Amino acid sequence: MNVPTMAEMMAQGKQPEVLFWVGCAGSFDDRAKKITKAFVKILNKANVDFAVLGTEESCTGDPAKRAGNEFLFQMQAMTNIEVLNGYEVKKIVTACPHCFNTFKNEYPELGGKYQVYHHTEFLKSLLDEGRLTIEGGKFKGKKITFHDPCYLGRANDIYEAPRDLIKKLDSELVEMKRSRAKGLCCGAGGAQMFKDAEKGNKDINIERTEDALKTNPNIIATGCPFCNTMMTDGIKAADKENEIEVLDIAELIANAEDL
Repeated sequence: MNVPTMAEMMAQGKQPEVLFWVGCAGSFDDRAKKITKAFVKILNKANVDFAVLGTEESCTGDPAKRAGNEFLFQMQAMTNIEVLNGYEVKKIVTACPHCFNTFKNEYPELGGKYQVYHHTEFLKSLLDEGRLTIEGGKFKGKKITFHDPCYLGRANDIYEAPRDLIKKLDSELVEMKRSRAKGLCCGAGGAQMFKDAEKGNKDINIERTEDALKTNPNIIATGCPFCNTMMTDGIKAADKENEIEVLDIAELIANAEDL
């Protein structure tokens, strides 16, 4: 796959249009790596001039901050800002709403000021500019429900971009009762992804998966690697793995185009 690093670009005296921030999940989690690859395929198809930081990329510090370790968060943030500013990065796109929110809302006061896009927003802009075309392909007529990630929806008011992309697939978008601003968390935000569930009579991801199942979908679409994990676990718990797929918006587009 064609994935240049910022260091390679700088060595050639080039400045990419956008930095693709892969994030911890997209780099290390086997399931989330598929989302990363799908997004890269789309960027290459749309002839977007992009680069990644590669080994120079570190965690944004979101889990540390949400878990209450402000000191560790600031250390991680300052390290990243130093690297990003060193490369004179102006525009960042990421497939993780946690990274997106942290860059957009937490980094500016520490000296990291960038134009930050969630990958669904960025893909929508490519579509609007005519740089990307989406054919319905294999998803024509399929019922797709979209689970709103907390840090994309309620935290940053981005609801339409992912839905606009789903509608372009000639599929039927079916909404859960709890959606958009009334959406329910998958249970992984706020660093909950990395700890055991607390005592209760039902895990939150099971509750959220039940919301999705009520729409009788063929596919549950997500825009966050954490949500993807939690909804996938929910589908396994409901024994629906053979009937329902959990796919990121980038995977939907890449698969529709057979990239």
